[in-house]
Amino acid sequence: MAKLSPLMIAPPLVFAGIAGLFAVGLTQDNDDSITSALVGQLAPEIVATPLGELPVFDSAALADGEVKIVNIWASWCPPCRAEHPALMDLAADGVPVYGINKSDNDANAQAFLAELGDPFAAIVTDTNGRQSLDWGVVALPETFIIDGDGVVTFRFAGPIHRVMESTILPELALAAE
Repeated sequence: MAKLSPLMIAPPLVFAGIAGLFAVGLTQDNDDSITSALVGQLAPEIVATPLGELPVFDSAALADGEVKIVNIWASWCPPCRAEHPALMDLAADGVPVYGINKSDNDANAQAFLAELGDPFAAIVTDTNGRQSLDWGVVALPETFIIDGDGVVTFRFAGPIHRVMESTILPELALAAE
C-alpha cells in the first residue's frame, strides 16, 4: 500500500478551504451602502454649471425645507441607465430629485434624458469631476438623501432600483422625521 505524501494532500485541502470561504461570502446578506463622511454634514457646495437650458440648482436649493435626492450620474454609465426608471418613479411620486452629471458630454447627457425622461427638478454638470470629489463619489451612480436643512442623511453607491423598497424609501422616511 502506497503512502500519501502530505504534499499531495495539502493542495486539495487549501482549495477546499478557499472554496468554503467563497461559499460563505456568497450566502451572506451584504450591505451595499457605503458609509460616508458627509452623513450628518451639510451637503457640499454646488457650482451651478448648466446642462443646456435645463434648470440648475445651488446649495441653497438643498436646504429649502424639503427632503430630496441628489443623484450623480452619466450617460456613459450602464448602471445609471438601469436605475433611471427608479428615479423617474421617485420624481412622479413627488420626491425632488436633483442631478449632477459627471464627466459627460452635454449632448450625450441631453440625449440620455430625451430618450429615458428627465426626473430632475434641476441639474448641474460636473465636467471636470471636482464636485464629485467633494461628494466623495467612488463610482457611478451614487445617490444621496438630503434632509430639509441641506444635511446629508444617507449615501448609496450603485443603482438604487434594486434597493428601493428595502433601503431608499425607508431612508427617505427617516430623513423626513
